[in-house]
Amino acid sequence: MKNDYVIKILFIENSVEEAEQIISQLRNSGIAVRPARATNAEQLEAAIGELEPDVVMFDPDVAGLSITDVVATMDTSGRDYSLLGLVSRIDNDMITNLFVGGARGIASRSSPRQLISVLSREFDSLQTRRKVRSLEASLRESERRCDALLDSSTDAIAYVHEGMHVRVNQTYLDTFGYASFDDLMGVPVLDMIDPGHADEFKALLRGHGRQERLASHTTLHARRADGSHFDATVEFAAATFEGEPCLQIVFRQQELDPALLQQLQRDAVTGLLNRARILERIDDAVGAAAKGKKGQALLLVEPDNWTSTVAGIGMGKTDELLASFAERVRFLLGSDDAAGMLGDHTVGIVLDSRQDSAIRDWIEQLQKNVSNEIFDAGTRSITVTASIGGSLLGEKNANTELLLNQASQALRNAQNIGGGNVELHDPAAREKADDERDKYWLALLRKALVDDGLMLYHQQTISLQDVDGDYSEILLRMNGPQGTVLPGFFMPLAEKHGLNTMVDRWVLEHTLNALRARDAQGQKTTYFVKLTATSLQDTALLSWLGTQMQEAALKHGRLVLEMTESKVMTLLRPAQQFVNAWKKLGGQFALEQFGSGLNSFHLLSHIDADYLKIDRSYVADLPTHPENQRKIAEICQQARELKRMTIAEWVEDATSTSLLFSCGVDFVQGNFLQEPQLLPPAPAYH
Repeated sequence: MKNDYVIKILFIENSVEEAEQIISQLRNSGIAVRPARATNAEQLEAAIGELEPDVVMFDPDVAGLSITDVVATMDTSGRDYSLLGLVSRIDNDMITNLFVGGARGIASRSSPRQLISVLSREFDSLQTRRKVRSLEASLRESERRCDALLDSSTDAIAYVHEGMHVRVNQTYLDTFGYASFDDLMGVPVLDMIDPGHADEFKALLRGHGRQERLASHTTLHARRADGSHFDATVEFAAATFEGEPCLQIVFRQQELDPALLQQLQRDAVTGLLNRARILERIDDAVGAAAKGKKGQALLLVEPDNWTSTVAGIGMGKTDELLASFAERVRFLLGSDDAAGMLGDHTVGIVLDSRQDSAIRDWIEQLQKNVSNEIFDAGTRSITVTASIGGSLLGEKNANTELLLNQASQALRNAQNIGGGNVELHDPAAREKADDERDKYWLALLRKALVDDGLMLYHQQTISLQDVDGDYSEILLRMNGPQGTVLPGFFMPLAEKHGLNTMVDRWVLEHTLNALRARDAQGQKTTYFVKLTATSLQDTALLSWLGTQMQEAALKHGRLVLEMTESKVMTLLRPAQQFVNAWKKLGGQFALEQFGSGLNSFHLLSHIDADYLKIDRSYVADLPTHPENQRKIAEICQQARELKRMTIAEWVEDATSTSLLFSCGVDFVQGNFLQEPQLLPPAPAYH
């Protein structure tokens, strides 16, 4: 399941605490959730209208609603959804009744992994159903447009079923010399072919009708109604006509010089296929893989350090260098392989069927050919290395977009490791490769912690209510071999290997250094710093923080620690103790993703938070979601009554900023307002 979706879940559940526990489990596993809860018919109708749920989790122990009531009410909304039974015990009769009532699956409270698996499966199924309906609508629209365009096409097009014409366009009639389609009724398409090519055409017609892997086009002599002939290129494609499968056959009279056609499909600089043509070859390979062809691969190749290389030889010589580089690629291509330019200096290579070992040998040989070559660029001679990323192609990843993404990610990974490296995506060897990569990045992270290889960025939090002072979110980055690395890449490793506390202390220490430097200049500054759950439970952290705060002796600066609402809910007692002690030291606290729980404001009776960072799901595409605007306004109203400040993150446009001001939000933050900036290093004060 993709992690960029927010699943809207309606709990038919007696206990708020039980529902919150499930929500926390889902969020801790990386699943974004927007929940609602109902225990009677009135709440159910209100929740459906407000939330429009994707998934309904139904507890059969709820007395106020039966599964029949839930299904009937949901069906009246006209929205597709997935219904899951939520059980505490396995009872055959109860589970049977749930399935008979309309449940698509059963989720067990006592087995979080099973619950998450079932929920993910059913949400994926729901998304697939929605996509299928969207595709069906798109297909109907495309068929309508194709039918409208058919008669205006300059190509002769026929739809053929079992060898007979069922639909042709006017150009087809004109090309073959027929006055109307009535003249073609009962005439087989084979009559349009010169007898000398009839057997070849018949074999192609029969093979394509059986969906065999055959050439999609051929060249032959076609025959008109008056017996005259003309040379034509014939293209075959699967199609439907009035719901029945058929073949679309296009006859194109040969007027273009084949050599010129070949030239038009080539990149002018390198002589490799151009972008459009190599993408077609990738599509062809994907189509063949979907039908069972094995052993193909897509590779992406880029010369290393391209920017500095171009700066060294001059822009005018880059074409010469690229042409020589492409020649090294072309030299190794087999007769059924293809290579083309996918980007300014990115070569895409489609390798035809080979053993995995032969693919790796081919890659190794290409690297040798490139690295051993001395490239001439004007008066200069240079050496070049290449990074190669790719993906083996099989039935499971037979999707052009997915394949390109896998190859592109593999190329980025190879470049991040350093120049001249290779990464080949292979699902069968993924775990082993991930382990090796983890070891490499873990070593880099340990080194960064010791040698100050980490960096702090800050993104301004802008006040909409004229609050005095500067406010910024502190963001962590790491220096990698090929540039800046985001925390989403290395923080999971830190958590896995018990380094979260070390990372948190590094961030806190350097943030306090920066605060102290600004404090010395009399600048009123507030920095927000994320805290991991591991540090929250570190008994020594508060003592260490107390020492740090005492030494910093801030007069104008404020340090705000922040954690997500779901994490705090999961660790409520230690979080409460930590926040209370932290505030005694002069610190402040913020709750992130606020409003994502069933009763977020109830949490404030346990956690004394100064700032509430509104969940990003409410801010995304805010101008088009009036229900989110109302929800944000409600949050701000309650926050003002409790004397808490509100912050909206991920603000990406001026309209959203204006709406947030109208809702009463105190602060806004996002790339639209300011891109993250490097926080200048400050001297240590102890």
